[in-house]
Amino acid sequence: MLFNSTRNNTLKVSSAQAIKQGLSNEGGLFVPEFFPQVSLEEINSLVNKKYVDIAKFVLSKYLTDFTEEELELCINSAYTKEKFGSDKIAPLYKLNNDTFFIELWHGPTCAFKDMALQILPYLLTVSAKKTGEDKLITILVATSGDTGKAALEGFKDVDGTKIIVFYPKDGVSDIQKLQMVTQAGENVFVSGVDGNFDDAQNGVKKLFTDEDFKKELFDSNIVFSSANSINFGRLVPQVVYYFSSYIQLLENGMVSLGDKINVVVPTGNFGNILAAYYAKMMGLPIDKLICASNSNNVLTDFINTGVYDKNRAFNLTSSPSMDILISSNLERLLYELSDKDDKLITEYMSQLQSSGKYKVSDAILNKVKTNFYGGYCDDTTTAKVIKETFESYGYLIDTHTAVAKAVYDKYVEETGDKKISVIASTASPYKFLNSVITAVDETYDTDKDDFTKLQDLSEKSNTSVPDALGGLKGKSVRFSGVCEKEQMKDIVKTALDM
Repeated sequence: MLFNSTRNNTLKVSSAQAIKQGLSNEGGLFVPEFFPQVSLEEINSLVNKKYVDIAKFVLSKYLTDFTEEELELCINSAYTKEKFGSDKIAPLYKLNNDTFFIELWHGPTCAFKDMALQILPYLLTVSAKKTGEDKLITILVATSGDTGKAALEGFKDVDGTKIIVFYPKDGVSDIQKLQMVTQAGENVFVSGVDGNFDDAQNGVKKLFTDEDFKKELFDSNIVFSSANSINFGRLVPQVVYYFSSYIQLLENGMVSLGDKINVVVPTGNFGNILAAYYAKMMGLPIDKLICASNSNNVLTDFINTGVYDKNRAFNLTSSPSMDILISSNLERLLYELSDKDDKLITEYMSQLQSSGKYKVSDAILNKVKTNFYGGYCDDTTTAKVIKETFESYGYLIDTHTAVAKAVYDKYVEETGDKKISVIASTASPYKFLNSVITAVDETYDTDKDDFTKLQDLSEKSNTSVPDALGGLKGKSVRFSGVCEKEQMKDIVKTALDM
């Protein structure tokens, strides 16, 4: 299996090179030359296997230059009972006969990003060795909340690496911010950005494509790589849990082999739902991919009209990890739906850069609509869904998962399609305290400190506070700096002692 760039399909690199490099030199994203095909018999053979076995099956289809021993090292190091609480890693929760949540937040930072970012450091260090890399690999991350902490936790004190994380100073929850600015590790650095997530993400992308700066780094024995979902090493582990969800449905007798399911994903950067699309293209029986957005509904409008237009108000919502107007991974989808037309993708991305919008052809839009349904909801509906789900089922969900549930309910109402559906539950409700606790109890006094709120939510919901969050109490802040978006290069230089 070799990998092309979405903006240069003559380029062919190994998976190790794609993972180490993160982003192609001309700014494109690495994609596999083809989707490996999986038969129903192969899927059935994974029934009653552990998550690590499913991961090995899926990853081996893409990372063909990794030896079996190298893959097992990466997978077995990442997906342990100690880190995720059980061998299930991503257990399936049955809400009712039609609706299931795949809980992707049992890892060390209580968010779905752990599913990929616990394995990425191992994939990256193996890739570096395989490609003969002897320079300091600097992981540059822009985060809307969860990626930052998960990347910091995954890469802390990993030999041969340094990680620098930028977050929008007013665009993450208090708990998310506290998780990042108290991060332990000798090789970590965190800075706020005076702007939104798109400002931080654009700043990181500019650094990746700044040839003069990259040469300066190279001369200092440093190379950049990425832990954002622009890195294929972040994307491919996410494909695994969609296979796992279907296999759990088979094990529970909820579907028969070959029955199609719908998948519902709350998404901002389009990586999580793209992983489900990859699973579908491989042969996993998925029908509709339901793309759920908050009030920053650029993806909903795109799926419905074919026009991607980021020229709109940017909303700070109760689901901040989705407060994004530039969905980077959509580029990978468009590359596939345009029959790998790298020149067309380059033109779309150039239009996005220059005018903030582009329009796809009717042929591409028809393919989008065949695979995807797009919907969104506002904060009021988000809170209502949290309350209703808790009161009706005794099940507590976070704001992002509630957005997905709201859009799924709307989809069923519009289409009457009640086939078995799996909703990606992307974060512990404890990560978004104010929004969740006031949804459950509208009279709650939010002036209390966060650690009191954690205990109060535990008592109200009869659930346990995750150790990773409760343990933040008393931790000292290591990183209090905030920079202007134009200063991000200087911050990187400071972090790298240049």
